[in-house]
Amino acid sequence: MKDKPIVIGVAGGSGSGKTSVTKSIIQQFTEQSILMIEQDYYYKDQSHLPFEERLNTNYDHPLAFDNDLLIEHINKLIKREQIEKPVYDYKMHTRSEETVQVEARDVIILEGILILEDEKLRDLMDIKVFVDTDADVRIIRRMLRDINERGRTLDSVIEQYTNVVRPMHLQFVEPTKRYADIIIPEGGQNHVAIDIMATKIHTILRERGLIPDSL
Repeated sequence: MKDKPIVIGVAGGSGSGKTSVTKSIIQQFTEQSILMIEQDYYYKDQSHLPFEERLNTNYDHPLAFDNDLLIEHINKLIKREQIEKPVYDYKMHTRSEETVQVEARDVIILEGILILEDEKLRDLMDIKVFVDTDADVRIIRRMLRDINERGRTLDSVIEQYTNVVRPMHLQFVEPTKRYADIIIPEGGQNHVAIDIMATKIHTILRERGLIPDSL
Protein backbone atom coordinates (compact mmCIF):
# COMPACT_ATOMS: atom_id res chain seq x y z
CA MET A 1 0.00 0.00 0.00
CA LYS A 2 1.61 3.21 -1.25
CA ASP A 3 0.42 5.49 1.56
CA LYS A 4 0.63 2.86 4.33
CA PRO A 5 1.61 4.41 7.67
CA ILE A 6 5.03 3.58 9.08
CA VAL A 7 4.82 1.38 12.19
CA ILE A 8 7.77 1.54 14.59
CA GLY A 9 8.18 -0.66 17.67
CA VAL A 10 10.24 0.70 20.59
CA ALA A 11 10.99 -1.89 23.30
CA GLY A 12 13.32 -2.09 26.30
CA GLY A 13 13.30 -2.74 30.01
CA SER A 14 11.44 -0.71 32.60
CA GLY A 15 13.35 2.57 33.07
CA SER A 16 15.44 2.06 29.95
CA GLY A 17 14.41 5.36 28.36
CA LYS A 18 11.88 4.11 25.79
CA THR A 19 9.67 7.15 26.26
CA SER A 20 12.64 9.52 25.92
CA VAL A 21 13.63 7.85 22.65
CA THR A 22 10.05 8.03 21.38
CA LYS A 23 9.72 11.73 22.28
CA SER A 24 13.08 12.46 20.64
CA ILE A 25 11.87 10.82 17.43
CA ILE A 26 8.59 12.75 17.55
CA GLN A 27 10.50 16.03 17.95
CA GLN A 28 12.26 15.31 14.65
CA PHE A 29 8.87 15.33 12.87
CA THR A 30 7.17 18.50 14.06
CA GLU A 31 5.54 18.98 10.65
CA GLN A 32 4.59 15.33 10.27
CA SER A 33 1.53 13.37 11.34
CA ILE A 34 2.78 11.08 14.12
CA LEU A 35 1.16 9.00 16.86
CA MET A 36 2.38 7.09 19.91
CA ILE A 37 0.55 4.02 21.24
CA GLU A 38 1.71 2.79 24.66
CA GLN A 39 1.45 -0.95 25.25
CA ASP A 40 0.52 -0.18 28.88
CA TYR A 41 -2.92 0.95 27.67
CA TYR A 42 -3.56 -2.60 26.50
CA TYR A 43 -3.39 -4.50 29.78
CA LYS A 44 -6.16 -7.08 29.85
CA ASP A 45 -9.56 -6.29 31.28
CA GLN A 46 -9.82 -7.91 34.74
CA SER A 47 -13.29 -6.77 35.75
CA HIS A 48 -14.42 -10.40 35.98
CA LEU A 49 -11.92 -11.07 38.77
CA PRO A 50 -12.31 -10.20 42.46
CA PHE A 51 -10.28 -7.13 43.43
CA GLU A 52 -8.00 -9.22 45.67
CA GLU A 53 -6.99 -11.36 42.71
CA ARG A 54 -6.29 -8.32 40.55
CA LEU A 55 -3.73 -7.13 43.10
CA ASN A 56 -1.58 -10.16 42.22
CA THR A 57 -1.38 -9.29 38.53
CA ASN A 58 2.12 -9.59 37.08
CA TYR A 59 2.25 -6.60 34.74
CA ASP A 60 5.70 -7.59 33.44
CA HIS A 61 4.50 -10.91 31.97
CA PRO A 62 3.41 -11.23 28.30
CA LEU A 63 0.06 -12.69 29.37
CA ALA A 64 -0.84 -9.41 31.08
CA PHE A 65 -1.37 -7.75 27.69
CA ASP A 66 -4.34 -7.93 25.34
CA ASN A 67 -2.21 -8.15 22.20
CA ASP A 68 -5.17 -9.35 20.12
CA LEU A 69 -6.89 -6.00 20.67
CA LEU A 70 -3.66 -4.09 20.08
CA ILE A 71 -3.06 -5.92 16.79
CA GLU A 72 -6.68 -5.28 15.73
CA HIS A 73 -6.23 -1.57 16.45
CA ILE A 74 -2.91 -1.32 14.61
CA ASN A 75 -4.44 -2.98 11.56
CA LYS A 76 -7.27 -0.43 11.65
CA LEU A 77 -4.82 2.47 11.89
CA ILE A 78 -2.86 1.05 8.96
CA LYS A 79 -6.12 1.13 6.98
CA ARG A 80 -6.54 4.78 8.04
CA GLU A 81 -9.46 3.96 10.34
CA GLN A 82 -9.89 5.51 13.77
CA ILE A 83 -9.81 3.43 16.96
CA GLU A 84 -11.12 3.66 20.51
CA LYS A 85 -7.95 3.21 22.55
CA PRO A 86 -8.58 1.61 25.96
CA VAL A 87 -7.70 3.31 29.25
CA TYR A 88 -6.33 1.29 32.17
CA ASP A 89 -7.36 2.10 35.73
CA TYR A 90 -4.34 1.29 37.91
CA LYS A 91 -6.22 1.95 41.13
CA MET A 92 -8.84 -0.69 40.28
CA HIS A 93 -6.35 -2.90 38.42
CA THR A 94 -8.61 -3.32 35.42
CA ARG A 95 -9.62 -1.57 32.22
CA SER A 96 -11.62 1.62 32.58
CA GLU A 97 -14.98 2.07 30.88
CA GLU A 98 -13.53 5.16 29.23
CA THR A 99 -11.75 5.09 25.86
CA VAL A 100 -9.75 7.61 23.85
CA GLN A 101 -10.59 8.23 20.20
CA VAL A 102 -7.45 8.04 18.08
CA GLU A 103 -7.16 9.06 14.43
CA ALA A 104 -4.78 7.36 12.00
CA ARG A 105 -1.43 9.07 11.33
CA ASP A 106 1.46 8.68 8.92
CA VAL A 107 3.85 7.41 11.63
CA ILE A 108 2.72 5.09 14.43
CA ILE A 109 5.15 4.42 17.28
CA LEU A 110 4.36 1.44 19.52
CA GLU A 111 6.13 1.70 22.86
CA GLY A 112 6.36 -0.89 25.64
CA ILE A 113 8.57 -3.36 27.48
CA LEU A 114 7.25 -6.34 25.51
CA ILE A 115 6.24 -4.71 22.24
CA LEU A 116 8.64 -7.01 20.33
CA GLU A 117 7.64 -10.21 22.12
CA ASP A 118 4.62 -11.11 19.96
CA GLU A 119 5.50 -12.30 16.43
CA LYS A 120 2.17 -11.18 14.97
CA LEU A 121 2.76 -7.71 16.36
CA ARG A 122 6.35 -7.62 15.08
CA ASP A 123 5.13 -8.51 11.60
CA LEU A 124 3.21 -5.22 11.48
CA MET A 125 6.34 -3.16 12.16
CA ASP A 126 8.55 -1.48 9.58
CA ILE A 127 11.28 -0.68 12.12
CA LYS A 128 11.98 -2.48 15.41
CA VAL A 129 14.01 -0.72 18.11
CA PHE A 130 15.39 -1.95 21.43
CA VAL A 131 16.55 0.62 23.99
CA ASP A 132 19.43 -1.03 25.86
CA THR A 133 20.26 0.52 29.23
CA ASP A 134 22.32 -0.87 32.12
CA ALA A 135 20.31 -2.48 34.94
CA ASP A 136 21.65 -0.12 37.63
CA VAL A 137 20.44 2.92 35.68
CA ARG A 138 17.05 1.32 35.07
CA ILE A 139 16.44 0.48 38.74
CA ILE A 140 17.42 4.00 39.86
CA ARG A 141 15.03 5.54 37.33
CA ARG A 142 12.27 3.18 38.43
CA MET A 143 12.84 4.02 42.09
CA LEU A 144 12.65 7.77 41.44
CA ARG A 145 9.50 7.40 39.34
CA ASP A 146 7.63 5.07 41.69
CA ILE A 147 8.54 6.98 44.85
CA ASN A 148 8.04 10.51 43.52
CA GLU A 149 5.13 9.96 41.11
CA ARG A 150 3.30 6.95 42.50
CA GLY A 151 3.80 7.33 46.25
CA ARG A 152 5.56 3.98 46.65
CA THR A 153 7.99 3.20 49.46
CA LEU A 154 11.62 2.35 48.73
CA ASP A 155 11.19 -1.14 50.24
CA SER A 156 8.17 -1.93 48.05
CA VAL A 157 9.98 -0.80 44.89
CA ILE A 158 13.02 -2.93 45.70
CA GLU A 159 10.87 -5.95 46.56
CA GLN A 160 8.88 -5.69 43.32
CA TYR A 161 12.03 -5.20 41.26
CA THR A 162 13.79 -8.18 42.85
CA ASN A 163 10.84 -10.59 42.80
CA VAL A 164 9.06 -9.59 39.58
CA VAL A 165 10.64 -6.95 37.36
CA ARG A 166 14.17 -8.36 37.17
CA PRO A 167 13.25 -12.03 36.56
CA MET A 168 10.60 -11.05 33.99
CA HIS A 169 13.11 -8.79 32.26
CA LEU A 170 15.65 -11.58 31.99
CA GLN A 171 13.08 -14.14 30.85
CA PHE A 172 10.93 -12.12 28.46
CA VAL A 173 12.23 -8.59 27.74
CA GLU A 174 15.97 -9.05 27.20
CA PRO A 175 15.53 -11.91 24.67
CA THR A 176 13.46 -9.66 22.37
CA LYS A 177 16.64 -7.68 21.64
CA ARG A 178 17.39 -10.26 18.95
CA TYR A 179 14.42 -9.04 16.91
CA ALA A 180 15.52 -5.39 16.85
CA ASP A 181 16.70 -3.72 13.67
CA ILE A 182 18.34 -1.02 15.77
CA ILE A 183 19.68 -1.24 19.34
CA ILE A 184 19.99 2.14 21.06
CA PRO A 185 22.30 2.31 24.09
CA GLU A 186 21.79 5.19 26.55
CA GLY A 187 18.21 5.86 25.47
CA GLY A 188 17.24 9.39 24.48
CA GLN A 189 20.78 10.66 25.12
CA ASN A 190 22.04 8.77 22.07
CA HIS A 191 21.53 11.56 19.55
CA VAL A 192 23.41 9.78 16.77
CA ALA A 193 21.03 6.80 16.90
CA ILE A 194 18.01 9.12 17.01
CA ASP A 195 19.26 10.97 13.93
CA ILE A 196 19.78 7.67 12.08
CA MET A 197 16.23 6.65 12.98
CA ALA A 198 14.85 9.97 11.76
CA THR A 199 16.71 9.65 8.46
CA LYS A 200 15.32 6.14 7.90
CA ILE A 201 11.77 7.27 8.70
CA HIS A 202 12.08 10.20 6.28
CA THR A 203 13.26 7.81 3.56
CA ILE A 204 10.27 5.50 4.01
CA LEU A 205 7.87 8.47 4.12
CA ARG A 206 9.23 9.72 0.79
CA GLU A 207 9.05 6.23 -0.77
CA ARG A 208 5.38 5.99 0.20
CA GLY A 209 4.56 9.45 -1.04
CA LEU A 210 3.71 10.72 2.44
CA ILE A 211 6.12 13.67 2.19
CA PRO A 212 7.48 15.55 -0.86
CA ASP A 213 10.88 14.51 -2.24
CA SER A 214 12.16 18.00 -1.49
CA LEU A 215 11.87 17.46 2.30
